[in-house]
Amino acid sequence: MSTPSEIETVVSRLKNLGISSPALYDTPTLNIAGNPFDLFRASISKTLSEVSGVEEDLIVPALEWTMTPDRGDLVIAIPRLRVKGRKPDELAAEWVEKYPSTPFLSKVAAKGPFMQFFFDPQLLYKIVIPEILKKDSTYGDAKIGAGKRVIVDFSSPNIAKPFHAGHLRSTIIGGFLSSLHERLGYEVIRINYLGDWGKQFGLLAIAFAKFGDEAELERDPINHLFKVYVAVSSAQAAEKDAGAAAEAVLALKASLESESISQEEKADLETKLVEAEIKAKDLAKVALEAAAVLDKNHSLKDANDIDPAYFIPRPLDSEAKAYFKRMEDGDEEALAVWKRFRALSITKYTKTYERLNIHYTEYSGESQISEASMQRVIDILQQKGMLYEDRGAKLINFAQHSKKLGKALIQKSDGTSLYLTRDLGAAIERYEKYKFDKMIYVVAAQQDLHLAQLFKMMELCGFPWAKDMVHVNFGMVQGMSTRRGTVVFLDTILEETKDAMHEVMKKNQAKYEQVENPEEVADLVGISAVMIQDMQSKRVNNYKFDWSRMLSFEGDTGPYLQYAHSRLCSVERRAEITHEQLMAADFSLLTEPIAEELIRTLAQYPDVLMNAHRNYEPSTVVSYLFKLTHIVSSCYNILWVAGQEPPLATARMALYSSAREVLKSGMILLGLTPVERM
Repeated sequence: MSTPSEIETVVSRLKNLGISSPALYDTPTLNIAGNPFDLFRASISKTLSEVSGVEEDLIVPALEWTMTPDRGDLVIAIPRLRVKGRKPDELAAEWVEKYPSTPFLSKVAAKGPFMQFFFDPQLLYKIVIPEILKKDSTYGDAKIGAGKRVIVDFSSPNIAKPFHAGHLRSTIIGGFLSSLHERLGYEVIRINYLGDWGKQFGLLAIAFAKFGDEAELERDPINHLFKVYVAVSSAQAAEKDAGAAAEAVLALKASLESESISQEEKADLETKLVEAEIKAKDLAKVALEAAAVLDKNHSLKDANDIDPAYFIPRPLDSEAKAYFKRMEDGDEEALAVWKRFRALSITKYTKTYERLNIHYTEYSGESQISEASMQRVIDILQQKGMLYEDRGAKLINFAQHSKKLGKALIQKSDGTSLYLTRDLGAAIERYEKYKFDKMIYVVAAQQDLHLAQLFKMMELCGFPWAKDMVHVNFGMVQGMSTRRGTVVFLDTILEETKDAMHEVMKKNQAKYEQVENPEEVADLVGISAVMIQDMQSKRVNNYKFDWSRMLSFEGDTGPYLQYAHSRLCSVERRAEITHEQLMAADFSLLTEPIAEELIRTLAQYPDVLMNAHRNYEPSTVVSYLFKLTHIVSSCYNILWVAGQEPPLATARMALYSSAREVLKSGMILLGLTPVERM
């Protein structure tokens, strides 16, 4: 992974540190120039290979982190090296005995079938601190994605609806994965695949024509369109219930006309008919009231005069279908209304995304997929004999490939495409446009089957890039509502967290007065609260939205991370030590065990990013940052800067500044904006 010139630079730096001929194993899997742990892996694998006769390529992947410092910095399980004819614990003891003293390690120990490697802390200080302070926030970056392009498909809200809290997880996880891949050298294409097509937009258009308000649309487009959509959805549901009740009345009347029923059956049917007519009248009244909300000029004024059968054809459904048909047929007037709603929605979403430090390369959507691409999908599936027809509809049976995948509808009997067809059409268009090396779909676990079917379709169609698909799934947020218990939209949640943080900040008047822009800081801390609560658990787990825990400055929360960063900034301000002085610090003065624990943790950061890349887990970085801040907090009682002799104060400040840089780097990677005062 490191270039020859980079390795040459590393060797030169080691010589300056007194290591004249470092024995290092150079392999593409190791980032010797950018990852301190990889540098030590390169040394250990080379030396252990000479001692044991085992190939370095077997040793490198077998070197693993330890859970606690007393077990070393890296450990290797001897059975993983596949040496036959000897007991692993005997080999561990023998190889430890033969292992030569090196400037990289302070100790090598055998523990049963394990070899434990303890890094030399003084060498760590000399390598890690200058690297962090020199590179600033690029510490931890790698080049594993150099020359590769990855698409991240995430967020994907439905247009004309507020950004629901349920979209938060996809947005946060997708934003993190995009930033992580960029840090690791990939070119990242961020795509927001909007839900922007379908009969519901015909429904929205006719509702806006009846119920909409132009002034409100300009002032607050998303919330006004949502209000319109809720009203028309209620009317549609009431209409459906009224129509079903009217159909039940007609069915009972038809039964009564039958000559084959007995007198007893007739009496029973008459009783049911009376009850059904009362129910139908009541539901017709509800439907009429809902329709009147939409259209004050509704021609039907009196529910007592209405024939419930009026609702059997589902007037709103019929209008919505007719309007959407106009959209599909390219009617300019109908499309102009839809395009306006779409543009207004994107403008509003963009403001919310900016607040979350999210941006996109492309706003796509179901509407953007060409008919030609979808027909191409149908043609390929047909040619490969994968489709069968059922009452005019086209389906694919995955059972012969995987019983879990079952059957899927590809095209309705009227020729309408479905999600699978559109999604595969979208993937084809994306590959032709971007020639990606990997495409990540950040979609909830409820869609596991859909994505598995989609990926299998790609494979069966013979697309070589089918193997490059990744579904990053996640669990649901449970109990997410505002503090007043009402329905949640993300903007409302963010406003409430900002207000809550602002109130907390005001309680410390002295510090509050030092903050130049308290409302902005309160907003940033509030956003951190929401995002960290979402990211601190494994993404596949559901989690309960907890206001009291989220807003706390104690424990593992977003506000705590912000507090930890601002406190480190405060230490730096008070110390008044220049960057040049920090770079020239005498690290031999750092002798305390807690300082060693901190430098070992800082050295792990590049490994943490690589682990997160492998498991697609924001929680990997979040857990690391909490571990880091807890250690820093423990340092404050021992590693004093104020009142110390300048050389000691400078060495300790260099360690604290390194911790702040790594904390800042990790927070930015997660999508947070670190604050310097709060």
